[in-house]
Amino acid sequence: MTLIKSISGFRGTIGGKVGENLTPIDTVKFAAAFATWVKQRQLGDTVVIGRDARLSGPMISNLVSSTLSGMGMHVIDLGLSTTPTVEVAVPRLGAAAGIILTASHNPAQWNALKLLNSKGEFISASDGKELLAIADSNEMEFAEVGELGGITYDETWIEKHIDLILECSEVDVDAIKQANFKVVVDGVNSTGGIAIPALLRRLGVEQITELYCEPSGVFPHNPEPLAENLTEISKQVIEQQADLGIVVDPDVDRLCFVMENGEMFGEEYTLVAVADYLLGLTPGNTVSNLSSTRALRDVTNQHGGTYQASAVGEVNVVEKMKDTNAVIGGEGNGGVIWPKLHYGRDALAGVALFLTHLSRKKCSMTDLKQQYPLYAMSKNKIELQPNMDIPAILKQMEEKYQHEDYNTIDGLKIDFADEWVHLRPSNTEPIIRIYAESSTSERANALTEKIKAEVLAL
Repeated sequence: MTLIKSISGFRGTIGGKVGENLTPIDTVKFAAAFATWVKQRQLGDTVVIGRDARLSGPMISNLVSSTLSGMGMHVIDLGLSTTPTVEVAVPRLGAAAGIILTASHNPAQWNALKLLNSKGEFISASDGKELLAIADSNEMEFAEVGELGGITYDETWIEKHIDLILECSEVDVDAIKQANFKVVVDGVNSTGGIAIPALLRRLGVEQITELYCEPSGVFPHNPEPLAENLTEISKQVIEQQADLGIVVDPDVDRLCFVMENGEMFGEEYTLVAVADYLLGLTPGNTVSNLSSTRALRDVTNQHGGTYQASAVGEVNVVEKMKDTNAVIGGEGNGGVIWPKLHYGRDALAGVALFLTHLSRKKCSMTDLKQQYPLYAMSKNKIELQPNMDIPAILKQMEEKYQHEDYNTIDGLKIDFADEWVHLRPSNTEPIIRIYAESSTSERANALTEKIKAEVLAL
C-alpha cells in the first residue's frame, strides 16, 4: 500500500496505517494544509471540489469538504464531475482554488487530492513545495465556531462545461450531425459515463451505445485507457458496426479512440489529429512532453509551426505552452490541452474537436489515421525495489549512451536517428516508465525490452 506526496497533490491507497496510506487522518491533514496555503494567498475563501465515481469518493469528499469548512473556507461541491469540469468551474465561479478528488487512471483502491490554483490550473512546483512544508509542519489553525465555512452543492457544471465547448466556433455541430456517427462509449463506470454521452447528444450524435456508463465506481477493467484493457469496446465497435469508439479514464482528462475495425486509433494520435485540425484553422506552435510521439512535431512542421517538448507532467506542458504561445498541446497519453478553453487536459473538448475534424474530412477512422506519419510506441515499466538507486541507474545509462543525442531534463531520453527511448521515474506510481518509439511495434518493443534488461542488469 502506498502514499505519494508530490508537488501536484496527494495520492494513495485507501485503508491501512496513518502516514502510509490515504487514510481519513491523512486526508484531513492534507486538506487542512491546502486550506492554509490558500488563505495565505488572500485570494478569497471559496474552494471548488468535485470527484470521480470511485467507491471511496463519497468518504474522501465528505472529509475534504468538512475539513475545508473547519478551516473557515466556503466549499462549492460539484458532486460527480470530471477533472476538466472542475478546472473550468474554478475561475468562472471566482474561487480561490479547487480540489479534484480522483486518482485518475489508477485502480479502484487508489484516490487522490489533485490541487488547483485560482486559474483552475494545477499548482506549480514552487507552490507544491510550500504546501508540502505546511503539511509536514502540522501548524494548521482551524476556525472558531462563528467562522466556520459553509458547503453548497452545484451539480450543473458538466452541462455548463458542455455549453462552453459548444460556444467555440471551432466546434461544428452541424457537420457532426450530418455525419450521423454511430458511436460506442466506454465510461469505465465513472463520470465519463455521464459526461461523454451528454456531450455526444448535444453534438447531434443519435446512435450511441453506452458501455460501462453507470457511475457506480466499480471499474469493469483496469481503468487506464490502454489497448490491453479495451477488448470489450473493440468487440462492440465491430458488432455494432460503429464508426468509432470513445474511451476515457475515470476523471475524463485522457481520451482515446477505437477505429471502425476494432483497432486502436492510438492514444498518441488523439492529440496529433486534434492539432492537425486546429493548426489548419489557426497556424501556430505546439507542445507535448518528452514521452510523446514525433508525429506531433511532423504535423506541426507541415503547418508551418514550431514544436517543442517539455518535461512529463501537465504543469510542465502548460508552462511550456504559455512560454511558446502554443495553439494546442498536451500529452501522448490522450491528454488534449486547448488554451482557448482552459489550460488543462480535457477529453470533452477533445471529443468535440476530433468529431468536427472527422466529419469535415468525410472519411473513416482508419483512413484518417493513414494521413499521419505512422510511428509505433511501446510502453513498459520496471517495478521499483527498495534497493534501487534511481539517480545512479539513470546516470549509468547516460554514460552508456553518451555518444547518442540525449537529454536529462526529465529522467533520461535517448534520441537515436530513427527512434527514441525515454526512462523516467513515475510521479504517481512506484515504477520507472520506459517509453520507446520506432517505425514498427516490433522495433519499439524490442527497444524497451533491451533497455529494461540493461537497467535490471546494473
